[in-house]
Amino acid sequence: MHGRSNSAGIEVSTAHDQKYLSPAIYIYIQDPAEPEFRGWMFLVDVATSTMEIARNELLLFAAIGLLLGGIDDLALDIIYGFRRIWRRLTIYRRYRRMTADALPPSPDPGTMAVFIPAWDEAPVIGAMLRHCLDQWRGANLHLFVGVYGNDKGTIDAVADAAAGSDTVTMVVNPLPGPTTKADCLNTLWHALGRWEDARGVRAKAIVLHDAEDVVHPDALKVMSAMIDRFALVQLPVLPLASRQSRWISGHYCDEFAEAHAKALMVREALGAALPSAGVGCAIARDTMEQLSRARDGHPFDPGSLTEDYEIGLRIGELGGRGVIVRMRDAAGALVATREYFPDTIRDAVQQKARWTLGIALAGWDRLRWSGSAVESWMRMRDRRALIAAIVLLAAYAGAVLAALLWIAEGLRLVPSLPLPAPIPALLGANAVLLGWRAVVRGMFVHRAYGLAEAMRSIPRMFVANIIAMM
Repeated sequence: MHGRSNSAGIEVSTAHDQKYLSPAIYIYIQDPAEPEFRGWMFLVDVATSTMEIARNELLLFAAIGLLLGGIDDLALDIIYGFRRIWRRLTIYRRYRRMTADALPPSPDPGTMAVFIPAWDEAPVIGAMLRHCLDQWRGANLHLFVGVYGNDKGTIDAVADAAAGSDTVTMVVNPLPGPTTKADCLNTLWHALGRWEDARGVRAKAIVLHDAEDVVHPDALKVMSAMIDRFALVQLPVLPLASRQSRWISGHYCDEFAEAHAKALMVREALGAALPSAGVGCAIARDTMEQLSRARDGHPFDPGSLTEDYEIGLRIGELGGRGVIVRMRDAAGALVATREYFPDTIRDAVQQKARWTLGIALAGWDRLRWSGSAVESWMRMRDRRALIAAIVLLAAYAGAVLAALLWIAEGLRLVPSLPLPAPIPALLGANAVLLGWRAVVRGMFVHRAYGLAEAMRSIPRMFVANIIAMM
């Protein structure tokens, strides 16, 4: 080494023979031969080795986890594709696709009892009820709205919207709010029994909705016709994207567009139990009675975080069959329920946490793995969210370490640290599956929301991953 001292007393040396460094100006305070400098280099070597090991282990774990998840999703895609092709070549070559306007009315036009639990919903419940009464004018229905005595704002809004209507019954929960949604639904179930006894009639089905739902005018007609053949009828749910939150609220659009057009369709086709979305779904009155008898008069479990999901699977355990109905109206629009979903990170994380706890953990404990191999597969898909979040966290952490080491290699600060086999091959396979996943997701989003949202759905996959990990 040959060098000189600058005004700050730091020796500047041309490090032609310095390990890991290209010929360049290297600045250091100590001579490389001194113990302090060798100790510093030892620490650098240890840190580099630790980062390399961590990178390799994280990427290997994540690559295997992502590959298994990708294959699982690919299997669903293949089944959906074959089913769609088969139906197009057989059924739809002989019959036109049914539309809501051409759907024959039900031979049993009984009353559809609509349950709407409402706690602290004063800003939206009035408009929702008026919209329902307007869109379903003339339909054989009765709305039961569950409120709480300590929520005067919601009570006033419901009373104002129901004024002059004999198709709305406001039911005050005997407990102060808020209780669980399941508890409020049980209160409405008991109110329905009293309403039936007073009029000497029996409802045909129970329809579940939330206070912020936007209903389709043909929804009751479709559910009434299909509930004659099925224990549970689910209409698609299409989230409404907030203009102030294209990325957070928009990722719900992406997930529901694919889930309610593909995943639930495959689930139904394979004969697995169909989980309810909790809105836009009808449950046959007799089936609800079975659920009620099995739970001492309370069909909905107040201890469940995801009572809507569980009730669909319990219907399947009782032998009832669920169906998701994707039907279009006379104008070509999908008969679906539309509603707003959380549009902030905090609210989205809270909701996803409840879903994960209720389905992946509590659902595992409460519903077990009963049923056929197909049923177990579907429940595994439902419950993989928690593991998927851990895999994603490992993938992002491994990617950050890989990027740091790559930069250090580029600056010739460390030697070349290639990824060991089989990580490159696994990453390549995952890259292909990720590309396929983005294309499939974009196709379903395009069909539901158009090209602009389909393009946004690709970067929104990153947003969804962040929310899942948080």
